[in-house]
Amino acid sequence: MKATWTLPDGSTKTADVTAGTNLMEAAVANDIPQIEGACGGCLSCATCHIFVDADWLEKVGEVGDFEDAMLDATEVERTAASRLSCQIEMRAELDGISLTVPSE
Repeated sequence: MKATWTLPDGSTKTADVTAGTNLMEAAVANDIPQIEGACGGCLSCATCHIFVDADWLEKVGEVGDFEDAMLDATEVERTAASRLSCQIEMRAELDGISLTVPSE
């Protein structure tokens, strides 16, 4: 399965992501800049903030309460498309997902 990140400079990077891997882990493994994942996916840092492209918003599911609270602490102002990539697990329905990395 594939995920594509649009980077702050407008370039894109596509990577293979195994089912069950969260998109923060995939981003770190593929050297996606500005996706740090400092807490290791424990939902306590918001350093994996991304924007889910509009076509994929419904497919990724709802924002949970803890994620919602953490999104209020992101460095870049959150939008309706904001998610923490540690909370999105790759699955067949997300094959081809497009994400945007916020600028600093």
